Amino acid sequence: MEMKAGQELCEFNTLYKEMDEIYHEFALKKGISDSVLMIYYFMVQFGDGGLQRDIAAYYCTSKQTIHSSVKKLEEQGFLCANEGRGRDRKLYFTPAGRRFAEEKIVPLIEAENGIFADMVPEERTEFLRLTRKYVSLFREKTKRL
Repeated sequence: MEMKAGQELCEFNTLYKEMDEIYHEFALKKGISDSVLMIYYFMVQFGDGGLQRDIAAYYCTSKQTIHSSVKKLEEQGFLCANEGRGRDRKLYFTPAGRRFAEEKIVPLIEAENGIFADMVPEERTEFLRLTRKYVSLFREKTKRL
């Protein structure tokens, strides 16, 4: 059965929201907020010393959201922040934060890497190529609205 363009867009949007919901459910199961998941994920992926503004930019979310979550993580003893140039704050795991990340976040990243490993190289390349194209075209068209 061939779908009309509108139906394909509906399916794409549903899949996009489903992915978002999977991350949300994962965060809930681990007892953390979506923004805390973003912070941990970013720090596991890129290492200690990342800036709050870089996390916000990477996930296309507000700096205030990240800042609020960082403050809570500092209060709970999972992160510490060192002042950098201007308002930049470099984030570092405390030993408790590192343990949490290794126990709770690293398995998620490993699962995601496993998904890509289950695809043949051509599938990965095509998946990323088409996703990049969609995002680029979407950005271009929405600028003109």
